[in-house]
Amino acid sequence: MLLGHDSVLVRFRRTLRASRLASTFLFVGPPGIGKRSFALQLAQGLLCERRPEEALDPCGECPSCTQVLAGTHPDVIEIRKPKEGANLPVELFIGDRDHRMQVGLCHDISLKPFSNKRKIAIIDDADYLFKEGANALLKTLEEPPPKSLLILIGTSEQRQLPTVRSRSQVVRFSPLPEEIVARLLLSNGECSDEAVARKAAALSGGSLTKAIQWCDADFLEFRATLFEHLAQREYDLPPLAKTVTSFVEAAGKEGAEKRARMREVLTMGLEFYQQLVAALSSSAAATSTDEALQKAVATTARWWPGDAEAAASCVEICLDALAHVDANANLTALAEWWLDELGQTARGLASGQR
Repeated sequence: MLLGHDSVLVRFRRTLRASRLASTFLFVGPPGIGKRSFALQLAQGLLCERRPEEALDPCGECPSCTQVLAGTHPDVIEIRKPKEGANLPVELFIGDRDHRMQVGLCHDISLKPFSNKRKIAIIDDADYLFKEGANALLKTLEEPPPKSLLILIGTSEQRQLPTVRSRSQVVRFSPLPEEIVARLLLSNGECSDEAVARKAAALSGGSLTKAIQWCDADFLEFRATLFEHLAQREYDLPPLAKTVTSFVEAAGKEGAEKRARMREVLTMGLEFYQQLVAALSSSAAATSTDEALQKAVATTARWWPGDAEAAASCVEICLDALAHVDANANLTALAEWWLDELGQTARGLASGQR
């Protein structure tokens, strides 16, 4: 099974041995820590042809195990948000208007398992399961078909609709330990330099997906540039906005890739101001061990004209900007607005103290 989630594995083994496996689970935790991989390996363990399901120790070699990993097993249904979509379309659950309940997850999971074991459905990106899709799924949640298992994957309970959350058993996944992230980077071939792998793991927040990004020198260079500008009493808005936009545009041709990159940029800013709040608060302690971030925050704290509460307003600006990314805002305009709001906040504080 997946490294770093031993307690979750033990929980499922105990449940299976007691024959008390629920029909619906909600996996929650930060992105990139292995929730989807765990769901697929859980499916392998339940459908493995050579080993008992209560062991949750798939052989990885039988036809069922290889089909699950290849995405071709007839008893495993997986859906996710389209790259350019803002939510999980209702058609993924009940088909389009001409084929209602003839195709889609709700139809497919109701069929008898080909393997005579279980039907397993995995809903990735459950954070984007909005009201229409949740309503389509409601009957399946309330009356799960025999021998069915539904796994929803999201980042937090709070982002799920009450109708879904109340009908699911929540499984919380913790960020991966840094040593495991570094080990995975090296063993998966994502990084060949042990020192770089350790640095990337330290910046990842326990997310392998983020750690892979931090193995990229361009990411590290941009991050240092952003912190350097945010740490200035006044920064020149147009050049910095252009730097941000160019970095976002370099993510790829697809809009989804650019939005994901913009989220990373905004998250860097969010982390910066969260650390500034901690640095300015006598009752809080800085949580980052990253020297570059600590240095930039210390520089800012020396000239910052307000208190921790004022710095928290910049945290709110970053959170607002992240919400706009999910709402498909124009990324160039968003970058300019975000940086301008941050700059005006600091300048406004300084003006108010004169």
